[in-house]
Amino acid sequence: MKYVLITIGVLFTIIGFIGAVVPLLPTTPFLLVAVICFSNSSDRFKNWLVNTKIYINFVESFKNERGYTLKNKFKLLASLYIVVGFSIYMIDHTWIRAGLIVMVLIQTIVLFTFVKTLPQKAKER
Repeated sequence: MKYVLITIGVLFTIIGFIGAVVPLLPTTPFLLVAVICFSNSSDRFKNWLVNTKIYINFVESFKNERGYTLKNKFKLLASLYIVVGFSIYMIDHTWIRAGLIVMVLIQTIVLFTFVKTLPQKAKER
């Protein structure tokens, strides 16, 4: 089973990297499946993953407390705006640009409406 999970993880990683370059092909869902496959195939990888700074800052707080600090919300939005802004700049199709703008607006609204804002102290726990 370990080798099947590693194979699926590699395949989804490749598709995720292609999605980073090809407009409208999502990246995140493929990379999330890859991470799940890799972490289930190796305890060593799973331990490394949960001890990374990104996991601790963004995933763990959401997993444990269902929210982000205001500072982390702005960091998430900044990275989203940079990546999607680059895509909007590179795409020459008006409808795709409009779709990307709508997607960013929805993500921003969801982040501030449905995701709890934690006090700054919650990060230090």
